[in-house]
Amino acid sequence: MTADPGPVLPDGLRTRVLAASLRARAAGRPEPAAPEISPAEAFSRAADAFYGMLGVLRAEDWHRPALRGLDVQGLVGHLTGVEEDMHRCLTGDPQVAEVSHVESTQAAADRQAGSAPAATRAEWRRATGRTLDLVQVAGDLRAEVAMHRMRLPLRMLLVVRAFELWVHDNDIRAAAGLLPSVPDPSTLSLMTQAAARLLPYAAARNGLREPISVHLVLTGPGGGAWDIPIGDSPPVTVGIVTDAVGFCRLAANRTTSGRLSVHITGDPDRAASLLAAVPTLALD
Repeated sequence: MTADPGPVLPDGLRTRVLAASLRARAAGRPEPAAPEISPAEAFSRAADAFYGMLGVLRAEDWHRPALRGLDVQGLVGHLTGVEEDMHRCLTGDPQVAEVSHVESTQAAADRQAGSAPAATRAEWRRATGRTLDLVQVAGDLRAEVAMHRMRLPLRMLLVVRAFELWVHDNDIRAAAGLLPSVPDPSTLSLMTQAAARLLPYAAARNGLREPISVHLVLTGPGGGAWDIPIGDSPPVTVGIVTDAVGFCRLAANRTTSGRLSVHITGDPDRAASLLAAVPTLALD
């Protein structure tokens, strides 16, 4: 006996339903929303997760290649150097505003050579603690600060730093053969909000000239929906729906748009150009 296959659906129905759902999804955060936390708490959570990951590494893992010629120990040293530049930023050193994120931290990465991994881990942990102390002293997270050729409110910089710790956590996990990690929904929510707000800067960095109005929907815990104008003239509207974690990996230049599951409405070429610009947000 042959099972009834059921009614035949009209061609293009799925595409029409997805497009209608995208139009209906207003900008905002998903329900139930992840509990709100401060940017300082997001940075603290990312630092705790990173420290915990370092604690499970084997001795040989510290010497595995991790990123741009650095082994795991050197990458942790790089992050110590970033914290040291944060300290300069938060104590008013104007020179840290224009230094390179990579070049300025290379000395901190290099000095880990020959050190015990436990010493490298402890040095990095002390540096993050100092950062949090200085943030508490600073008080006003809305105040603009400048570091590594970025000029941002301190609250945004802390989210960028939480983002960076998560990215390098996964770089080290990949080097050591560990499973990847995902930020908790509250931290991820701040990360996706930051990535969405920085999308116009990514477009400008990549030389996109045509005005676009983007309806961006990032799905899953920590996601949300945003209407983002790029350019001043009457724009072409495009819709982009993709997974929140995948989009953050794209912003970190750890995946490509071709590897994401993306649903696009509107001009596909404009949407593709915008997605190609997202990885320019990466610091490395």
